[in-house]
Amino acid sequence: MRNTRAFVMIAVALVLALVAVVVAAHWITDQGAATNKKVAVALIDIPLGARVTPEMVNMVEWPSNAMPPGAISDPKQLDTRVTRTAMERGEPIMESKLAPPGTTGGLSAVVAQGKRAMTVRVNDVVGVAGFALPGNFVDILVNTQEEARSDTRNNQIQAREQAISKIVLERILVLAVAQESNRDDTKPKVVNAVTLELTPDQVEKLDLARSVGTLSLVLRNQIDPKTADTAGATKESLLDPDGARAALLGRNRPAPLQQSVAKSPSAAQAPVPHAPAPRGDKVEVIKGLDRSTQQF
Repeated sequence: MRNTRAFVMIAVALVLALVAVVVAAHWITDQGAATNKKVAVALIDIPLGARVTPEMVNMVEWPSNAMPPGAISDPKQLDTRVTRTAMERGEPIMESKLAPPGTTGGLSAVVAQGKRAMTVRVNDVVGVAGFALPGNFVDILVNTQEEARSDTRNNQIQAREQAISKIVLERILVLAVAQESNRDDTKPKVVNAVTLELTPDQVEKLDLARSVGTLSLVLRNQIDPKTADTAGATKESLLDPDGARAALLGRNRPAPLQQSVAKSPSAAQAPVPHAPAPRGDKVEVIKGLDRSTQQF
């Protein structure tokens, strides 16, 4: 009898333990489901400017306390969307990496709002030996002829036409080189065309610069926002950067004739000649041994 009661107590204890385990497992599962959300991640590598399709996306559980800002949780928000940056496999798809709804694919989806894309012809030297890659920032240098300036008041030419090199545009984003816009590739590429992102004012300046001279791209630091306030380089400033030659020529230049006569010591000390006496009648007077002349 005692053994039967003991077996019954053990069986009841096992049943209660099993129920407790099942309830705890369900509670833990519910708690985990409450703290996780579905997030869209890239199932494959998605290039820049590509249209997102359902085959490129996978919905995975993501902790709510570590949710990326702007993460997409509804697959319907990805319909007909175009990427603005390249995304790798397993990377969360965020709103900041997508172009606005209705944007068509291609390079136009990458151009920022209010900006324009313009292509310029380059070579291995102008294009910084292929190191100007998509995502880099460059300055644009133009070499041209500076026009002569005239003084309308004195009707004189103040400066003759001379060659000048000047930085005309700074911190310009490179969108693509040739037909490549992938920013993940860091291998240098020598190409014959570079596409730049510019404001409308910068587009006009660049178009004028390439029509009046030759262009060169100058690669700059990615995080350097400072501007270069330069006056441009001319042949005179290149050969005489300190202006010593111009000052020397100014000192050795001959003075005007009137100033040199006025400052000459011999001219200042020379006696002033007297005017000749007017001519008239003369009478010679002789008194004994004395002789004199009288002027009338």
